[in-house]
Amino acid sequence: MLKNEMPQTLAGWRQRAADLTFETRAFINDVFVPAAGGETFETINPATGEVLAKVASCDAADADVAVSHARAAFEGGAWSRLAPGKRKRVLLRLADLMEAHKAELALLDTLDMGKPIQSALGDMAGAIGCFRYQAESIDKLYGEVAPTGEEALALVLREPLGVVASIVPWNFPLMMTAWKVAPALAAGNSVILKPSEKSPLSALRLAQLAQEAGVPRGVFQVLPGFGHTVGKALALSMDVDCLAFTGSTGVGKQLMQYAGESNLKRLYLECGGKSPNIVFADCKNLDRVAHHAAEAIFHNQGEVCIAGSRLLVENSIREAFIDKVVACAKTMQPGDPLDPESFMGAMVDETQYRRVLEFIRQGQEEGARLRAGGQALDGPGLFITPTVFDGVTPEMAIGREEIFGPVLSVFGFDSEEEAVRLANDSVYGLAAGLWSQDIDRIMRVTRRLESGQVFVNNWAGGDQTMPFGGVKQSGNGRDKSHHSLQEYSELKSVWMSLST
Repeated sequence: MLKNEMPQTLAGWRQRAADLTFETRAFINDVFVPAAGGETFETINPATGEVLAKVASCDAADADVAVSHARAAFEGGAWSRLAPGKRKRVLLRLADLMEAHKAELALLDTLDMGKPIQSALGDMAGAIGCFRYQAESIDKLYGEVAPTGEEALALVLREPLGVVASIVPWNFPLMMTAWKVAPALAAGNSVILKPSEKSPLSALRLAQLAQEAGVPRGVFQVLPGFGHTVGKALALSMDVDCLAFTGSTGVGKQLMQYAGESNLKRLYLECGGKSPNIVFADCKNLDRVAHHAAEAIFHNQGEVCIAGSRLLVENSIREAFIDKVVACAKTMQPGDPLDPESFMGAMVDETQYRRVLEFIRQGQEEGARLRAGGQALDGPGLFITPTVFDGVTPEMAIGREEIFGPVLSVFGFDSEEEAVRLANDSVYGLAAGLWSQDIDRIMRVTRRLESGQVFVNNWAGGDQTMPFGGVKQSGNGRDKSHHSLQEYSELKSVWMSLST
């Protein structure tokens, strides 16, 4: 098989996996190096239990070195003062290289965190599209000329922030990396990436491609390691100007403290979710809606920040609708992540696997009705079947807490008012879904939902033109679209007095 050929079968993907080699060192100032302390950690394939590699485990010393190089690169201006059109060309070259190595990058994420290969390929399309969108946007984002009298010229300039540290999660390793890194680089910043210790391999391969594309020395660096070591060091650094994070709300709150303890660095957070998916009795084609409702929670094993984990169904159709969702769940069982036919893969690691099973046990103990799934599969891999609970109330842990697994909690409601109240009864506000044919109801409910994004008669719709982010304890700031590009830049007001 050719190096960049796309396999079509389980056997083909297994062969590609057997042929892979992994970069495991940190990428600091354009050089791959071991961690300063010589420490490593194991990254494990959760579908097999196999140790894939031992990866450099960076610490505060590595963070200090990387930050100093990032600052020097920024002040040197080889990237920060480069014309936007020239930065665009470099990032488009990087996107082209990612396209050429799409199968390899997808395979790295599948092996590292257990997601199905077809899902990983979809992530790669999103990551590549993000780099291209942000690259193409940067030379089209204008400053402003403020209205004044003839005695002055007033300009509003947009400039890069400086050094940006990006801390990304394990559930969509390279796609989340692209959402953070692409706009920050496009805006002219130096970027230090801290991938999750559960999925570092694609980030290190991206560093190789960025180097090949011509990103200057020190402008993009990758520090694998743990949040409490290298992540904390970056968050507390007095010379990091911005911290961009996707992960749990608890960690997000800790990072806010670190930002305040250090230099009041700008902080963008995309945190947890417990997203409601509301189905009214007037929606058409319940079979199609049920399929989408099942996909909304079982895609990526439920390890999705915007997973439609709370299904709110009008009581007049609830029993029939749940039957349809359960039937769909039976077609979405976990399988070998390298099999193109698998809808679900493995849970990312033993900790998450045990956590999800504990929530399932707790749901049964609290009195929710188990309608489907709830089992762990025998074998070496960390597989859990799609699970559906009915009769859930907001007081139950499964109806309140972010599980981050294939567990659906179904609530019933009798009125539009009750549906809105249930939907908003959460500390989170990342996403919400709404299924109805009544345009007046759609507009009323959409405006009342406390959520950063609302999907009407779909789930997770959108492209690079749409901002992504939440409200309440789901965070602040936005990924994707030109809004994210603006967040990685600073406004400078210039008032010029003119002779009259």
